[in-house]
Amino acid sequence: MKVKMIVDEDFINFKQPSMYIATCLCDFKCCREQGLDISICQNSEIVNQPTIEISNETIYERFISNDISKAVVIGGLEPMKQFDEVISLIKYFRDRSCYCPFVIYTGYEPNEIERQIRQITITGRNDIYFKFGRFIPNQQPHYDEVLGIKLISDNQRGVRMC
Repeated sequence: MKVKMIVDEDFINFKQPSMYIATCLCDFKCCREQGLDISICQNSEIVNQPTIEISNETIYERFISNDISKAVVIGGLEPMKQFDEVISLIKYFRDRSCYCPFVIYTGYEPNEIERQIRQITITGRNDIYFKFGRFIPNQQPHYDEVLGIKLISDNQRGVRMC
């Protein structure tokens, strides 16, 4: 999987301690659609970090050898731009009977990625969450009950898919 970074223990992006994986692709649709400069995106600096390739096996081994992290969060830029890699990672974990929660942070709305959602939820079998919704500046953060964290824009929400 091509990534910008992996944080083995993250306490910000999900209600459980998580391994956080920052993907490496984004079209900055949130900013483009609103006519905003991409520099206002909280993830804009990630783009400039080097891209590294790391095997699913290495990610899995790092995760299972960590006694703190209980979930995997995939975000950073736009995970749906690396859909095949995301689904391959989930499948790798599930094939090894690791049914930890996977949380996918996307700026898309469900109707924009219906096919991918179906494929991920079938492969994932259980505990698949999404954070849906584009970033919109100058909104009040709100607590999301599903993810157990604050989200930055009113239109964003967590959904447990299966």
